[in-house]
Amino acid sequence: MNVIDLKTAVSASSYPGRGIIIGANEDGRAVVAYFIMGRSENSRNRIFMPHGDELRTEAFDPTLMKDPSLIIYNPVRCLGDHTIVTNGDQSDTIYDHMVSGGSFETALSTRSFEPDAPNYTPRISGIVLMKGKSFSYKLSILKSMGGSAASCARYFYHYDMPVNGLGHYIHTYSGDGHPLPSFEGDPTAVSLSGDIDHITQTIWENLDSENKIALFVRMIDPEIRSYTTRIVNKNK
Repeated sequence: MNVIDLKTAVSASSYPGRGIIIGANEDGRAVVAYFIMGRSENSRNRIFMPHGDELRTEAFDPTLMKDPSLIIYNPVRCLGDHTIVTNGDQSDTIYDHMVSGGSFETALSTRSFEPDAPNYTPRISGIVLMKGKSFSYKLSILKSMGGSAASCARYFYHYDMPVNGLGHYIHTYSGDGHPLPSFEGDPTAVSLSGDIDHITQTIWENLDSENKIALFVRMIDPEIRSYTTRIVNKNK
């Protein structure tokens, strides 16, 4: 397995779009990170706002918001000790399905990529599942097959026994372009080390300065189920 330094991974493209990183730092604490980027005025006019244990995107300047669809949503939902993180309103779909006895996978089987032709932005999702004094995590990407508006490929990745110091990174785009090229391949294995402030700084400082918008990072101690959170907004 080729493990890439976190700094190298997040700086590899000027426009990875939206990204999720989940894994464990060297002390065995769960790490959950989510960032958003933007090219248009509508996309860049956003901030992350905490809502209790959860997270919501909001307009930085409501007078400039042109279209809230695909822009305003709950990236982070909490179901008991479990943490759901996604790049769209499928967070609510996953939450609702699990409350009703369904699963991460059954929830996402009802969803598809975003209806934003010609990009057909992938829906990326992750979940951290606490069990005893440890945890597992899953990632998923729903993407168009060959740029088709009708065909959706659904990929799921399960990580049952996290390795300390290792995480996985998935993002929506493989780079900038018109249309935007979707992420290809499996989630990237990345090194995760340091405390929450170090990880937050590493991600934020190595995202493209022109396109980055906001970052959420949470570190969870699985033994006592406590967590710390950092939120960074470009718009202040």
